[in-house]
Amino acid sequence: MTAQRYFVAQAYNNAWANHRLLKACGELTDADLSAPRTSFFPSIIHTLNHILTVDWLYVSALEGDCIGKAAFQPEIPFPSLPDLVREQKAVDRRLIDHCRSLTVETLAGEVRIPRATHVQVESADRVLLHLFQHQIHHRGQVHAMLSGTFAKPPQLDEFFAADPAEQALRAQDFAELGFSESLIWS
Repeated sequence: MTAQRYFVAQAYNNAWANHRLLKACGELTDADLSAPRTSFFPSIIHTLNHILTVDWLYVSALEGDCIGKAAFQPEIPFPSLPDLVREQKAVDRRLIDHCRSLTVETLAGEVRIPRATHVQVESADRVLLHLFQHQIHHRGQVHAMLSGTFAKPPQLDEFFAADPAEQALRAQDFAELGFSESLIWS
């Protein structure tokens, strides 16, 4: 597997995991989403907004025009889940498109991320690895918080196994997302 293909698969998997998690969160009321919970961020909606705003930061940096701290102003840009879902899907699509355009050169290229005291410079492959790990971490927190609600936390630890029975388990999600096995692996 080439590095570009690896990152494309990760971007699709990231979007699929976000889709599954947000679909489960869609069963909750606004009160359930904003209720105080034990985690790094104090509620499900706060954590979901953090996932989104960090995506905005890093995807804009990968695209070459980092929006910096503007990504986090306001800290919770979407207190309503439908708006958040729309924006998360949009940035997931940008990340997929970016990964599809990667080359050996762009993976090694510099990404500049403004910080409070300096500009962090990293290679694109390291930024992508960090971004995927960050999202996995915080989706896990939302998953745990969902366990304290009536909504069933979705399975998020799957990747794209080639087995036809496994493909059938994700067929509905893929249809909802407009994904296909051939699209991901081509």
